[in-house]
Amino acid sequence: MTTGQRHASEFVYAATRIVTGLLFACHGAQKIFGAFGGTVATETIAVVGGAIELAAGILVALGLATRIAAFVASGEMAVVYFKYHAPGGFFPIVNKGELAVLYCFLFLLFAVLGGGRYSIDARIRSRREPEHGLGEAAMRMANR
Repeated sequence: MTTGQRHASEFVYAATRIVTGLLFACHGAQKIFGAFGGTVATETIAVVGGAIELAAGILVALGLATRIAAFVASGEMAVVYFKYHAPGGFFPIVNKGELAVLYCFLFLLFAVLGGGRYSIDARIRSRREPEHGLGEAAMRMANR
C-alpha cells in the first residue's frame, strides 16, 4: 500500500466512523429529546436504548473511548435485531432489520479497529508515547 493509499484509507475510515456515529446519535436524540421528528420514549428499554445511541454515537463520532462505545453500540443493535426484528422473519430485508444489522457490524468493526488515526483516542495515545528516536535504553540513560 502506498503512502497516498494509506492516508486515503485512514481518511475514509474516519469519515465512515464520524458519519455512522452522528447518524446513530440522531436515533438516540429522537428517543431522548423527540428531535428530528421523533417522539420522546417512555418505556424504560427505549429510554436506555436512546441513551446508549446518543452517548455511544457521539463518542464514536469523536473517536473517544471508541472501542468500548462501539462494542456497547454493537451489542445494543444485536439485541434490537433479535428482540424486535427477527421474530418477523429470518431475512433482514423481510423483517425490516437491515439497519440494525448494518449498525451492529459497523460498530463491531469500530470496536475491533478502534478510532483510527483521526480520532481523539489517537491524540491521547500519541501524548503518552515517549519521544521518537530514543529507544527505551537510551531513555533510561538520558534520565540518569
